[in-house]
Order: sequence, then structure tokens, then C-alpha cells
Amino acid sequence: MNILVTGSAGFMGKNFVAALKNIRDAKDRTRENLIIHEIYEYDLHTSAEELSYFCRKADFVFNFAGINRPKETSEFMTGNYMFPCHLLQELEKWNNKCPIMYASSIQATLHGRFAGSEYGKSKLAAEELLFAYAKKTGARVLVYRIPNMFGKWCRPNYNSVIATFCNNIANDLPIQINDASVELDLVYIDDLIQEMFDAMEGKEHRCEWSEFKMTEDADGKYCFVPAVYHATLGNIVGLLEQFRKQTDTLVMPEIASGSFAKKLYSTYLSYLPKEKAVYALRMNTDERGSFTELLKTDKCGQVSVNISKPGITKGQHWHNSKWEIFFVVAGHGLIEERKIGSDEVIRYEVSGEKIEGIQMLPGYTHNIINLSETEDLVTVMWANEQFDPVHPDTFSENV
Repeated sequence: MNILVTGSAGFMGKNFVAALKNIRDAKDRTRENLIIHEIYEYDLHTSAEELSYFCRKADFVFNFAGINRPKETSEFMTGNYMFPCHLLQELEKWNNKCPIMYASSIQATLHGRFAGSEYGKSKLAAEELLFAYAKKTGARVLVYRIPNMFGKWCRPNYNSVIATFCNNIANDLPIQINDASVELDLVYIDDLIQEMFDAMEGKEHRCEWSEFKMTEDADGKYCFVPAVYHATLGNIVGLLEQFRKQTDTLVMPEIASGSFAKKLYSTYLSYLPKEKAVYALRMNTDERGSFTELLKTDKCGQVSVNISKPGITKGQHWHNSKWEIFFVVAGHGLIEERKIGSDEVIRYEVSGEKIEGIQMLPGYTHNIINLSETEDLVTVMWANEQFDPVHPDTFSENV
């Protein structure tokens, strides 16, 4: 299959082209039914001759090209209507009735806050053009009214408030919110791409629009991305502030699988300047070695790393309710545990050459001994709760 992507240098087009290349080159094996031969990339620097060739050879067209921040209002129609018009003419010239996807906008509803939108009018005109083309030629047309998009590579201060917020907060720049209660409908770039792959496989999600309301309909005129998030500007900024503070607090906020927070965090990180991609940790050092907290969570404890010098014994304490798991990742050591009130000592010889997880049991005093005379013993430690200096639940007692 040969794929033409217009607007290939833009946010959506760039992400989609990268995803197509991963499938073409067998780096992504999640869509084995898709066989990609050629990927034709069209942007502002592509010649008319190249576009004509692409339209002759394409088996599927994805039109992401468009204008949303022009210098003159008239440019809306030029970029969002006249270009699709030219694109369809080229396809007709070669009698190419391949499927064509058009990235429209929710603003094309021209309802609510989008009433009178010149951008929306230009998108609506292109939609009607495409539907007329489908009726005339019999070609399969997929029109997506896409809401606010977010994800990596989106240009800040251009067409995405999330891109602007992520960029500014990551770079310690001010942001402006006029009404924190304004709620946005949001689509993540990777979810859009998965829907594009569904469309290529003939499994697009269809819908109908009535004014500002979308209703899923298997026989609908329009298409939609099923994964849509709803968040207020205030909620978005609140999450971004948590992400920004993570390197200071070490606390990783809850980021459930498939959640908006998880996808927003990935987006935020893509805007970090290189000097913020690295951050110092507080190493507690003494003659025995060091202990460093790496990461904390609200609900799943914390992770630390312990380095013991040769011959050193650490620990010699027990907990009532707290429990830990030790993972020796370098060196050679011995972990000992003894139930309080008992004389029986349980021993585990550990090594970075055979990484194992050893449970530190509640009610058992425990230690870790570096058996090497020359090498440090490096242990990654997980505790089921964050350390609380007021209630440490830690009591000294030799094994």
C-alpha cells in the first residue's frame, strides 16, 4: 500500500509518518495486516509535479494539511478549502478512487463558541467538497471532526493550548488562564494514529453530528476518534504543576493505564529542555557507603538504592507493618532475617550475577552484608510506603 500524507511536516502529519515508517520497517508489529510500500510526504516545499505523481500512485490519502493561524482571514479558505480542491482534482485526473481521509475540526459545527468561526467555515466547506466528491466518484471518504489535539512535537503558541502550557511550565515561562473552568475535548496523538490505522484496515469509527453533539453511528456520514478526554484548563494546569515538581519531591503522581494524566505527562516531558532532563538526587553518605531515595509514589511506596562498602553490614532493624523487597544488582552479599522472639536466622546469599527479589518480612529484623573485600554492594530497595520521619516504623535490633 502506498500512502500519501499531506501536511507531513505538521504536528499530526509528522507523528503519523513516523508511525507509518515503523510499520513499514517492521519496527512496529502491532498491525501485521498493514503492508506499507511507499510513504509520500507532502508539505509546503513539495512541488506540484511531485504531488501529481503522489496522487497517481497513492492507495490511501491522509489530508492533514491546513491553515489555522493565518496572517489574513482569507488564507483559511486558501489552505483549508482550495488545497483539498486541488488534491481531489489531481486524484480525478488519474482516475484514482482511493480512500481519502480529511482532518476537519470540531469548529466546523459552527455552534456554541465556534459560531461564526472563519476557520470552521473553511473546514465545513472542505467537508462538503469531499462528500460531493464521494458521491460523484464513489470513492470512500473519511471526514474526522477532530477536537483539541495534544502530544509530542506539537508547536506551542500555535494551535494547542496544551502544547503552550507544557512548553511554558517546562521552561519556567508564565501561562495565562482567563477562565480555569473552561472544559476541553481532547484527543491524544497516539490515539488519533491508532484510529488512522483502523481506517486503513476498513474499521474506522463512524458517527453523525447534530449541531454540537456527536453520536456514534455505524452508518454515519462522519468519522471520529473513540478515545476522547474531557478536562478543564484548571485541571490541566494542576496536573502539569505536579509533573514539574516531581524532580523536587520525587513523588510520581498516579498515572493509570490509558488515563489522560499518563498521556499528558508524556506530552509534558517532550517539552523539557535538555538541562532539565537530568536532576540531582540527595545522597546520604557516610563511611559505610550511601543511601539514596530514587522515586516515591502516593499509593505504592518508594524506591531507593543502597551502596555498601566492602565488609559493611547495614540494616539491623525491623518493622511492624512496613515491608520491603531488596534487589542486589551488583556485588556479592548476604541478607539475614530473624523473627522477633526467635533464634532462627534465615540467610540468602545474593549477587548481581543472579538478580533476585528478597522480601523483608514484617516482624523480622534484617540486615544486608557486603561479603566482598574489594567491591561495593549495590542494592535497589522498594518499600511499600514512603518514609515518614514522624512514624518511621523502624526499630533497631541485631539479627
